[in-house]
Amino acid sequence: MTQQAEKKAEVRITLPDGSVREVPRGTTVRGVAESIGPGLARAALAGRVDGEMVDLKTPITADARVEIVTDRDDDALPLLRHSAAHVMATAVRALRPEAHIGFGPAIDTGFYYDFEVDRPFSTDELERIEEEMGRVVESDDPFERREVTREEARELFRDDPLKLERLEEFTEGETISVYRNGPFLDLCRGPHLPTTGRLKHFRLLHTAGAYWRGDESRQMLQRIYGTAFFSEKELAKHLERLEEARKRDHRVVGPRLGLFTIDEKVGQGLILWKPKGAVIRQELQEFISGHLTRQGYSQVFTPHIGKLDLYRTSGHYPYYADSQFPPLIESDQMERLADEGTSCSELANRMQEGEVQGYMLKPMNCPHHIRIFDSDAHSYRDLPVRLAEFGTVYRWEQSGELGGMTRVRGFTQDDAHIFCTEEQVADEINGCLELVKIILGTLGMEDYRVRVGLRDPDSTKYVGEPEQWDRAEAACRDAADRLGVPYSAEPGEAAFYGPKIDFVVRDVIGREWQLGTVQVDYTLPERFDLSYTGADNKPHRPVMIHRAPFGSMERFIGVLIEHFGGEFPLWLSPVQIVVLPISDEQAEAAREMAVELKEAGLRVEVDDRNETLNYRIRDAEKARIPYMAVLGGREVEAGTAAVRTRGAGRKQQILARDDFSARLLEKDRTRSVELALGE
Repeated sequence: MTQQAEKKAEVRITLPDGSVREVPRGTTVRGVAESIGPGLARAALAGRVDGEMVDLKTPITADARVEIVTDRDDDALPLLRHSAAHVMATAVRALRPEAHIGFGPAIDTGFYYDFEVDRPFSTDELERIEEEMGRVVESDDPFERREVTREEARELFRDDPLKLERLEEFTEGETISVYRNGPFLDLCRGPHLPTTGRLKHFRLLHTAGAYWRGDESRQMLQRIYGTAFFSEKELAKHLERLEEARKRDHRVVGPRLGLFTIDEKVGQGLILWKPKGAVIRQELQEFISGHLTRQGYSQVFTPHIGKLDLYRTSGHYPYYADSQFPPLIESDQMERLADEGTSCSELANRMQEGEVQGYMLKPMNCPHHIRIFDSDAHSYRDLPVRLAEFGTVYRWEQSGELGGMTRVRGFTQDDAHIFCTEEQVADEINGCLELVKIILGTLGMEDYRVRVGLRDPDSTKYVGEPEQWDRAEAACRDAADRLGVPYSAEPGEAAFYGPKIDFVVRDVIGREWQLGTVQVDYTLPERFDLSYTGADNKPHRPVMIHRAPFGSMERFIGVLIEHFGGEFPLWLSPVQIVVLPISDEQAEAAREMAVELKEAGLRVEVDDRNETLNYRIRDAEKARIPYMAVLGGREVEAGTAAVRTRGAGRKQQILARDDFSARLLEKDRTRSVELALGE
C-alpha cells in the first residue's frame, strides 16, 4: 500500500485536551482508550464521539472528537443503570420465561423495567430476582449491539406483543438496533456497559403497577424499581436516604399528625384539609399575603369554572385536553346531540372545533385574571397591575401518577399575574424573584438552584412570535444572572406561551423539588387582544408575568412535611405548646396558663389526661409539638413552668411564665426556624 493510501486509511481523533492523533479507520473507541494507556482502557465504560454516547465497540470511520467515559463522568451513572435494567430483565426472564418486556430506562434515582406477567411480583420473588442478577453479573456476558431490519426485528420478537407494538412506531429509514447479553435480547438504542460483570453494586427496591404506555385504557403491567451505583459506599448512602425518606413520607406523616386525608368516597387526588393542616396552610397564606400587600398586589377571586371558549382563546383547550377534566355541556345541548346520534369521538372533535359549547373546571387561573384586567380601561400610568389569588385549579392526572399531596387533581396555587409595560418587565421579574427568596429563606430552605426554561427551537408546541420569545428569554436570563445563585438554561422546559424561571430546592436529605416559578408571557396578551393607552395616547400591548412562589399549596406543604419530617418551626406548628399538669392539683393552673398563652396569640392545648407524665410527654413528642410546659406544685407556686423543647430529650428549663410567653411570641413574630429558647 502506498503512503498516500495509508494516509487515507487513517482518521484524526481530537481528544478532550485538544491533542490530535491519527488512528486507522475503523478503530474502536476501546482501541482509542488502549492507545492512550492501559489504565484508561481498564476504566473505560463507553465513549462520546462528537458528543454522542456510544459503546466501546463502536468503530470510528471519520475524523471526530472522542472522549472516553469512565465512572468519574456525570453521564456514566445513567449508563450503568440502563445496563442494570437489562441485567434485571435477564434475571426476570430466567425465573419467569413467559414475561413480556416493556420499557426499561434509567431514571434519576435508579432504573425500572415493566413486565407483563400473570401475577404480581412478591417481595420474596424480588429477593430471588436479585440473587439471579448476581449470577448474571458473575457470567460477565458482553453487551452486543446489532442493527436489524424491521422484518428481522419482527421475527426476533414474534412472541412479545409489547415489542411488536413498539416496532410499528419506527419511521421508515430509522435505525433499529437490538442488544444481547447472554440469553436476553431486547429492542434498545443503547449504549451499554462493556459486560454484565461491570455491574457490582445494585439493589431492587419495590414493585408497582403501571399501565402500558401510561394509558389507563391499556393493560396493567408490573414495574420493578431498582438502583445501582459504582461503589458500595454510594449505594449504602442512597439506601440510607431512602430509609430516611420513608420515615418522612408525607403520605404517612401527614395523616398521622392529623394534617390531611384522602377519601376514596371523595375521589383520588383530592385533598381534604383537616383543622391542623389548615393551620399550616393559613399561616403560609397570611405570610405571603403580607408581602403581596407590601409589593402592591390586589387580591381577587374567580370562579372554579369557565366557558370553553375562554380556554380555546388561551390555548389550554384543546392543547392540554388530555390532562383536563371533561368539559361540562348544558343538558339541552346534550339532548340535541343525542338526538342527532353524535358519537363520543364526534362530540370530542366538534368540541375541539368550537362547534359545541360548554364549561370547564379551570385548569389555570390566568384566563380569569386576564378578563379582570380587560374589564377596565388602563393607561400606562396604571401599570403595573398586579392581581393575586389563592385559586384552585383542576387537572386530570392519571391514577398511576397521583402521589399524596405532591401530585393531585385539585390544587390551590398562590397565583398572581402582572400586567406591565416592556420597560417594567425586568423590575417586575426581580420583585417576583425577591418574593421566592424571602419565602425559602424564612423556611431555612436555602439550598436551591435556578432553572431558566427556554423554548426548543425544533418544537412546534410554542406559540407567539420569535422576536417576542427572544425578548422574554433575554429578560429571564438577565434576572437569573442578578440572583447570584447557580442557574442553568434548559431548552425545551418553557411553558407553551413563554419562558420561565423555576426554583429547584434541595431538602434536608438531598432530594430536589421544583417549587416557585416565574414566567414571562408576550403571547396571552396577544391572544386576548389586551391593551393599555400609552403616553402617545395610542393603544399598546402589555406584557404578562405569571408567578407562583409556592406553586401548589398542596405540593409545597407536602414537601415541607418531608423536609421538616413533620417537625415544623414554631410559627407553622398547628399546636405550638402543650401544657402538662403533673397531677389533678395543677389542672386548673394549667388551664389558666393555656388561656393566657391563647390570649397572647399562641396555639395551645392542655393534656390533663389520667396518664403518667412520661406517657403524655411521649405523646407530645410523637405529635411533633415544639414545646411542653410542665406544671408541678413548685412551678404553680412560683409562677414558672418547666419547659421541654421538642427533640431536646430530658433537658428542661425553668422559666417564668411571662418570660416563656415573651420568648415564644418573639420566635413566632420573626418566624424563626430554631426552637432553642436561649439561657
